[in-house]
Amino acid sequence: MSNLKNDRFLRALLKQPVDRTPVWMMRQAGRYLPEYRATREQAGSFLDLCKNTELACEVTMQPLRRYPMDAAILFSDILTIPDALGLGLYFEAGEGPRFHKTVRTEADLQGLNAFKAEDDLAYVMDAVKAIRSELNGSIPLIGFSGSPWTLATYMIEGGSSKDFARVKGMAYDQPELMHQLLALLADAVADYLSAQIRAGAQAVQIFDTWGGSLSAEAYKVFSLKYMQRIIAQLPKESDGRTVPVIVFTKNGGQWLSSIADCGAHCVGLDWTTDIGTARHQIGSKVALQGNMDPAILYASPKRIREEVATILESFGHGSGHVFNLGHGVTPGVDPDHVKAFVEAVVELSPAYHQAVSKA
Repeated sequence: MSNLKNDRFLRALLKQPVDRTPVWMMRQAGRYLPEYRATREQAGSFLDLCKNTELACEVTMQPLRRYPMDAAILFSDILTIPDALGLGLYFEAGEGPRFHKTVRTEADLQGLNAFKAEDDLAYVMDAVKAIRSELNGSIPLIGFSGSPWTLATYMIEGGSSKDFARVKGMAYDQPELMHQLLALLADAVADYLSAQIRAGAQAVQIFDTWGGSLSAEAYKVFSLKYMQRIIAQLPKESDGRTVPVIVFTKNGGQWLSSIADCGAHCVGLDWTTDIGTARHQIGSKVALQGNMDPAILYASPKRIREEVATILESFGHGSGHVFNLGHGVTPGVDPDHVKAFVEAVVELSPAYHQAVSKA
């Protein structure tokens, strides 16, 4: 078994006792840090940064030098798989991700490249190995992927979308084609996450960023079903430890009971769901991750501390909570406000784990 100096993140995901609530932050390596912006400039572009092992490792480590985070997350992008499938990912300034090709017909689907994660996304595995080596057993490393539905939205729309007209149009009007694409993506994601685990990821998160755009029934059919398909294929253990799986559906609060039954160890919550209510509803089944509104980080350190206290109190005593934001940290946030956030969790949460502290 690999020895971790700090394993409270992995223990909390499995609802085992911890001395305090672990904390990490979605997009913790990112544009709010001046050192990240400098490294990205050095890399030349965002994609070049993802594909440069040394620099991807560097930006993963940057927030860990500033803050006592309980987990590192691989620096990469959710759209690596569609890129490897041959769609040609690029980033338009101010517009976000774009693809040179889309998948809108049977012929488009058949034209996708064959996919083997260890070969086609070797640069991601190289980054995982480098980060694990750099972490040197200090804290665990999280691997991740986009969910099949989320990947499909970008592949069909050709980029970001406000109304999801094309992807929903296919789901409702050509469900067989949509299910073929989602099945292909689910198996690709399972292969990708399994490869990350073999390379050294100690937990994985599935980012279902656009699952919340669906109706209740469509969510189960087109999103949740395929995340279950992924989880069923993942290695249960690595290095003699359970590899926990986190599922995060943005705007998925109304489907918590269904999500809790998908096979994941932890359900990520956005800020629109009360964490105490969620714990009452599904906390006996899974751990919970979240869920401070990232915009609170624009408030004063005193207000940030109050919000952390409110969320800790709402969750209550005992393990099974990983503190996080309800979505990724935004670029304009002051790094000192992130410091106030993390320090508040570190200082205020031990009171909710006193049985462990006294043991």
